[in-house]
Formats: sequence, C-alpha cells, structure tokens
Amino acid sequence: MTISKPHNGIVLFAHGSRDPLWHKPMEAVAAHIALASAQTPVECAYLEISTPDLTTATHKLIARGVTSITVVPLFLGVGKHAREDLPQLMSNLQANHPAVQFTLQRAVGEDVRLIQLIAQIALESR
Repeated sequence: MTISKPHNGIVLFAHGSRDPLWHKPMEAVAAHIALASAQTPVECAYLEISTPDLTTATHKLIARGVTSITVVPLFLGVGKHAREDLPQLMSNLQANHPAVQFTLQRAVGEDVRLIQLIAQIALESR
C-alpha cells in the first residue's frame, strides 16, 4: 500500500501576542480547516512575539512533503506588516525553497465576505 504525502498546505499568518488566549481564534480556524479537509496540512505562524514564525511553520509543512504552500494573512487591515514585511518574508522563503510553490493570499480583512459577516455580527448585537 502506498501512502500519499500531502502536496498542498496552508499557513495561517497573524501578528502575534504574549497573551496565550489571543492565539485561540487562529487555532480555531486551523482546527476548522483540519476538519473540513483532513488531507490539507495547516500550521499557524506569527510575525513577532509568538511562535512559531513563518519560516518554522513552512519548514514543518515541507518536512511533511508539502510542495505548495498558501499563506493566509489573518489581518483585518493592510498596514506595514501586510504591505512590506510579509512580502519580504515570502521572497526569502521562495529564495530558500525554490522547489516549493508559495502563494500569498490577500489579507482576510480585504475579503468582502468577511466584511459582510462583521457587519452582520455588529447589527445583530443591537
């Protein structure tokens, strides 16, 4: 019997915090991905303060045989981190792992579906 290795993986990328409770929403998203698509490996990564960082998270996926990694920035706003820091990190990853395909999604805060959901939640709280 041949065991197939995963080819596509996801990194959920967020800012980071010293507060361990802050990580729970990111971990919840990862858990939902794992339930929805058990064959898709997912890791959380953080820009600063928290671990693992983006490099460590991608190395975990690559060690599992992943050859294509999508990085999903869990930022509501697109500030300096999303505009400048993250693209530089992605460039470094691609240079260090030329055999791996890296895809950087837009920040989740730019997705109209999330904007509509936040508005819906706000209206329900009235």
